[in-house]
Amino acid sequence: MVRVTSQDATEHAPPTAPGPSARRLTAEVWIVIGLSLGSSAVYAIVNIIERLTRETALREQATQINRQLHTRPMFDLTYQLLGIGFSLVPVLLALYLLSSHGRSALARLGLDRTRPGRDLLAGLGLAALIGVPGLGLYVVGRALGITVQVQAVGIEPHWWAVPVLLLSAARSAVLEEVIAVGYLTERLRDLRWAVPASIAASALLRASYHLYQGIGPFVGNAVMGVVFAWYYHRTRRVGPLVLAHFAIDLVAFLGYLLLPPELLASWGVR
Repeated sequence: MVRVTSQDATEHAPPTAPGPSARRLTAEVWIVIGLSLGSSAVYAIVNIIERLTRETALREQATQINRQLHTRPMFDLTYQLLGIGFSLVPVLLALYLLSSHGRSALARLGLDRTRPGRDLLAGLGLAALIGVPGLGLYVVGRALGITVQVQAVGIEPHWWAVPVLLLSAARSAVLEEVIAVGYLTERLRDLRWAVPASIAASALLRASYHLYQGIGPFVGNAVMGVVFAWYYHRTRRVGPLVLAHFAIDLVAFLGYLLLPPELLASWGVR
């Protein structure tokens, strides 16, 4: 019987593959961001410049979030579902890139089901912390003329409208929190960025792709970005952020669909 010592096992163990270089990680971040929220940010910057150079004041302009994509209902539904599905492909790419050495990216980002009750309570708390002041900031922005009229729902009230709005809220929550907070923070940590710089980068990215709504939402989303990125740095869990974002968007979408038009008009929404 041949005795294998720990030294022999170490000598014959397969070499550990070196991690990606800083240059490769930086290129990866630019590619993932460019395929997802970065492109939205560039379009939003161009859009706000175009809006500010119109003869019409910013307060008199409007934008739609969930807009109609086709005049025929079934094709509208088809395009809505296709848009939601394909927009989540960068999320799958980010999760794939973060998975390494047998460790799931879901566990790494805190998207697993190890603490569902605590994540739900934290998510609802964050939704209240951000959602209520966010509505107030929107009303103030409308009064100051630095925020456009945001129409949360532009699709017709077909039988599938509410399910599509649910999916749209989930899509935005997953896409934004996984990419702008979870993935970006993890990669900036790998690149040895300082925590304040990482939080600022995440918040600036979030604010920039909301610029098409005006200056007020830019500021509001920057604050939301700081809070969410700080929370992730403290807990390493993006699950509560997804739940919070979903709750905020769901209330906005369904509220726009169900609340009386007179009440929404008093808030400058219609």
